[in-house]
Amino acid sequence: MGIVEKIKEIEAEVARTQKNKATEHHLGGLKAKLAKLRTQLLEPTSKGEKGEGFDVKRFGDARVALIGFPSVGKSTLLSSLTETESVQAAYEFTTLTCIPGIIHYKETKIQLLDLPGIIEGAAHGKGRGRQVIAVAKSSDLILMVLDAAKERGNRHKEILERELHTVGLRLNQSPPNVTVTPKPGGGVKFATTVTLTKLGDDPKKTIYAILHEYKMHNCEVLFREDINIDQFIDVIEGNRKYIRCLYVYNKVDMCTIEQVDRLAHYDNSLVISLRLNLGIDYLLEAMWENLGLVRVFTKKKGHQPSFDEPLVLTEGRGGITVHDAILQIHHDLLDNFKYALVWGTSTKYSPQRCGLKHPLQDEDVLQIVAKTAEEQRHDKNYSEKVQTYYDNYHSAKKKKKPLKS
Repeated sequence: MGIVEKIKEIEAEVARTQKNKATEHHLGGLKAKLAKLRTQLLEPTSKGEKGEGFDVKRFGDARVALIGFPSVGKSTLLSSLTETESVQAAYEFTTLTCIPGIIHYKETKIQLLDLPGIIEGAAHGKGRGRQVIAVAKSSDLILMVLDAAKERGNRHKEILERELHTVGLRLNQSPPNVTVTPKPGGGVKFATTVTLTKLGDDPKKTIYAILHEYKMHNCEVLFREDINIDQFIDVIEGNRKYIRCLYVYNKVDMCTIEQVDRLAHYDNSLVISLRLNLGIDYLLEAMWENLGLVRVFTKKKGHQPSFDEPLVLTEGRGGITVHDAILQIHHDLLDNFKYALVWGTSTKYSPQRCGLKHPLQDEDVLQIVAKTAEEQRHDKNYSEKVQTYYDNYHSAKKKKKPLKS
């Protein structure tokens, strides 16, 4: 029996099983088996020929992927937001490869990817679905483009969410605050700081059943959050991607006012019309808020701040602290760092003297103050730094070729 047949068999058993508190531990074991089989199906361990993917180099300060069924307006949206022209037509599957574009917004560069339309069954490889979803996994934000006029009948949003969930993408969710630490012995130790209400009458029995399926017989499990079986399996798998998603309903000019109002009030949803150029500004602002980009302007002592090219930080790519900002400038500055002067909304007063762990906010001004030569001599590792510099200097000097006479 192949993996696909095993998955279908377990899914049928899950559907047959009556769902109540008494059967939670049995369902937990079944769902754990199902998760393991899906991981094997999507990421085969045997070495084989690699399939053709989308070779798109990461560029800019953030990456946004356009996901949706064919002929919903993804290519038109790319052409509207960027200077890239993507082929547009009235028939389906106009876009057959990944087409990148750059959005210039608030002194930042955001890479926008127009991906081919996906269909039901994409998680199992239909219609180049795996390649499309692989690119989506590397993105910082997903724009799920939907046809507002046909959404109620087609239920494309539900299908796309199911396909992305199957491959380990968790939309608009936070990682569960649960820790599973493997140990060399001692069995399973279970602790919780909250009341567990979603794991059945006997949470310990459910947890043991799932851990047994993964052959984890010695570990420590600590719950700081009330989660369900699926979320606990995600913690054990450890390969889930938690990503923000905006649902963009296009073609609202073909809907009634009541339908537009209903769609606009859904969570994380926006309504636009590319044909009438409606809602584009709101879409850009929503993208900016969900990406969480932080612009930091640098300042030299005795000079005005430089507002031309800011440092762009984000939680998803490195962090937003003073330490992360310095790494973007040059890592050698960390060795002689004394303190930072920060002007902006992240401080109680301006300028405020801050350390490396101070979190920065958008449009802050940062000035790095380095140690003087006398202060550097009092460092504990000063002699090691001098020796390292001496060795590097002379090794580089030896490598230089002698001049021809």
